Amino acid sequence: MSAERLRDPRQRAERAARILDVAADLLLRHGYRRVTIDDVAAGAGIGKGTVYLHWKTREQLFGAVFAREVLRAMDELRQALREDPGACLLHRFARAYFLAIADRPLLLSFLLADPDLVGKLTSSPDPARDERHGTMARDYLGLLAEHGLLRDDMSVDELGYAYQATFEGFLRAGGASDGREQRADLLARTVRRAFETESAVPEATLRDVAAAVVALLSDLIDADRAESGIPEG
Repeated sequence: MSAERLRDPRQRAERAARILDVAADLLLRHGYRRVTIDDVAAGAGIGKGTVYLHWKTREQLFGAVFAREVLRAMDELRQALREDPGACLLHRFARAYFLAIADRPLLLSFLLADPDLVGKLTSSPDPARDERHGTMARDYLGLLAEHGLLRDDMSVDELGYAYQATFEGFLRAGGASDGREQRADLLARTVRRAFETESAVPEATLRDVAAAVVALLSDLIDADRAESGIPEG
């Protein structure tokens, strides 16, 4: 099949999503090293050249697969905050994010740098993306500290480092797949006892903080989507 250019943005977005769906499925089944652009094109029912109309290299295509997983996890967090402002509290945010990652094998493998599944993608950093995500995390913790929702005997940077080490430790510890909810609950209890205050939080404060965190996540999602060229949905 020859490369087919589509003028309709909606059709182009649908085709890009189909390519990413096929690439994600092949990565899960065979791993990064064994999946080629030809495999993806065949699975999507298009020509190899058509794949390159969306992503110029194999690395860009598979990088977009993982970027989409991140976007979906962040969108899940954003929706949780919109439905329940209490989800802005650090222990609840940690629990929701843990489950969002654990429910996405590709995202988990990428974050844990699984060489079989994600190959050299783990050694291809994206400084701009990393800076955006780091800034969002610092701003989020800063909001919590500003509203008295974190312990006050640690700086935001110190607390952020300790929290990240705790969160990543829970991800790396693994465990039975049917125990994810229990591990998420244990993570939430650990984070609450280690980093939060015991004071009651007014509902108005929760609403204000949740709205601010939704705005932070929305800005991050928009920036990541624009950089990766991933269609919405």
